[in-house]
Amino acid sequence: MLSYRFFADAVLVVHLGVIVFVIGGLLLILAGNALRWRWVNGLWYRLVHLLAIAFVAIQAWLGANCPLTTLESWLRVRAGSAGYGKSFIEHWVQWLVYYEAPPWVFALAYTLFALLVLACWWRFPPRRS
Repeated sequence: MLSYRFFADAVLVVHLGVIVFVIGGLLLILAGNALRWRWVNGLWYRLVHLLAIAFVAIQAWLGANCPLTTLESWLRVRAGSAGYGKSFIEHWVQWLVYYEAPPWVFALAYTLFALLVLACWWRFPPRRS
């Protein structure tokens, strides 16, 4: 039987994947347009990317916790992880995903990133296939 800790680690990896998609997605849009990769301007790719960063920025301004963070935390409590006994995945991925700063710093950073994504919509408009 799989444990709550396993599922918590899985949610943490998914969370990292979302972060990589949001940041890496913008880099792919910029590099892809420089290299003339047509797929980076696909409407669905661009729409999902924009919605992802918009969700992050809006939830930061509302002071809401990320649903993935909430789910992971709930799973860790269910697994009895009150202490620091972290798995390899939990230790390294948490180090990458969670960092300390005042909430306004994150809201501002996410907003600026979202504006950069919007600027790419203007500079490199998405296209239907």
